Amino acid sequence: MAFQQLDPPLPVHVLDKGPGYAFAVIDYGQEHNLIWVTALDDSGEIWCAPNPVVRVQANWTMGRKRPPAVEAARAKSCGTMPADATQ
Repeated sequence: MAFQQLDPPLPVHVLDKGPGYAFAVIDYGQEHNLIWVTALDDSGEIWCAPNPVVRVQANWTMGRKRPPAVEAARAKSCGTMPADATQ
C-alpha cells in the first residue's frame, strides 16, 4: 500500500457527492482502484472515493470543460438536462 499526500490538492468532483479537493491518494496495488481522499466543498465531509467516481474539475485556463458525467449529475440534481444532452 502507498499513501501519497497531494501538494497542492487537486480540485475534483466526486459523483453523487459533489465538488471538493483531493488531498491524498491511496494505492492498494494493481488489483485495486486508486482511492482519492477528498474534502467536499458543500458539507466539509471527507470521503475516500474510488477512482471510477472521481472526475477532475473544469479548468478554463487549461481549456478543460466540465466532464459529461459531472454535467449529467448536476442536471439530475437540478431537474434539468444540459443544453447539449440528447435522448
